[in-house]
Amino acid sequence: MRVLFGMVLGVLLTIGVAFMHDTWRTGPSTTGSSTSTVTTRNMVNWDVVDANWRLVRQRARETWTTLSHKISS
Repeated sequence: MRVLFGMVLGVLLTIGVAFMHDTWRTGPSTTGSSTSTVTTRNMVNWDVVDANWRLVRQRARETWTTLSHKISS
């Protein structure tokens, strides 16, 4: 049980850190006198994550509906 809890916690921490990194990007550079900005790439393409999450939820709903119909029949 502790192993399962550790795995779930690790996944949640990884997703949380990636989200925080992508959300709180470094703004304009404060070192040097140039006016260039520091650009960083996102670690995760959150649009793809959103599309995949929607697909998982849709399939879970379909599976739940199918199971509930089979059980009630």
